[in-house]
Amino acid sequence: MEKIFTHATVLIIPGLRDHVEDHWQTILASRLGKVYSVPPVETEKLNCANRVARIEAELRKIEGPVILVAHSAGVLMTIHWAALYQYNIQGALLVTPPDLSESWPDSYPSPETLKKEGWCPLPSQKLPFPSIVVASTNDHLATFQAVEAMAKIWGSQLVNAGIVGHLNPASGFGYWPLAEQLILQLDALQIKSVS
Repeated sequence: MEKIFTHATVLIIPGLRDHVEDHWQTILASRLGKVYSVPPVETEKLNCANRVARIEAELRKIEGPVILVAHSAGVLMTIHWAALYQYNIQGALLVTPPDLSESWPDSYPSPETLKKEGWCPLPSQKLPFPSIVVASTNDHLATFQAVEAMAKIWGSQLVNAGIVGHLNPASGFGYWPLAEQLILQLDALQIKSVS
């Protein structure tokens, strides 16, 4: 497949399971010409501050504008990061954020564990850069209404992806072409502002 070149550099921010081979983020990274990925955390993997520090460390390596592409808990990491740092962020694609007020299935951390590890409370403020939030109507980690409320707080454009589960391999999503379209939409913001 042909590489996709964007004006901005894309930074991939995966969720708690880090990089999964057949995940749409991993496939996306292989298709982009200008891309970095936040590496896995080796110790204290559930610690939110460790995750946020990894985002900041990767951003320091990138010159010029950046588009953040986060999935699941990666979205929550991005929101925590944005409350602490300022950077040349052109935009963010925030896909299926989980709802921290919900009890997740047994294979996920409990609300008590997440609170102990610094995920709660989630900063509640408008993001200082354009953003698109993608919501599912049947995500087991957040209702559509909960994600809609998050998008409103963050000042994000909301995209209803329909019945797509958690938009991960378990939901049948490897290659996900809509991600590329939405990244190009965010990338065009820079082109418009320069001309």
